[in-house]
Amino acid sequence: MGPTPDAPEMDNPYVEYNCVRTTTDGAQAVLGNGSHVDPIVEKLDLGYPARDALVAPLLALDFEKDDYDTPRIAGVLDDDGDAYVGIVRRDAVLVKAVEEPTIVATYEKDAPEAFAFDATDADAAASEAYDLSFEHAVCAAGVARDDDGFETAIRND
Repeated sequence: MGPTPDAPEMDNPYVEYNCVRTTTDGAQAVLGNGSHVDPIVEKLDLGYPARDALVAPLLALDFEKDDYDTPRIAGVLDDDGDAYVGIVRRDAVLVKAVEEPTIVATYEKDAPEAFAFDATDADAAASEAYDLSFEHAVCAAGVARDDDGFETAIRND
């Protein structure tokens, strides 16, 4: 992810990063709101269990030391049906297994919350999340399992 073409230029290390990636073997998808997505994928590629792959980079990188103490949030979805969400905030570190469609938003919902998505694919999920009434909607990502692995989508218009 990066700034939109009409965004003003800035020197900010928190603006450009991969927000959705799959592991080399395609067995897991990772999404997140910062540069921690890449090291999580690297840990998964090394064989770490999803929970541990989330915890290690989140603890190492900590919450973002910006004007908002931005939490780092990431999710891992396995092709066998397991899913985890990890969050590091100023006041907590949380890693939770999730078993249903779940929403997390950087500031307004900084803990995983079950959400009744009407969406049936990644693109519709990203659009549905992006269109919710959040104060600072910047980007939404959707990931869904399909017969070929994972379908991913990003909305940031």
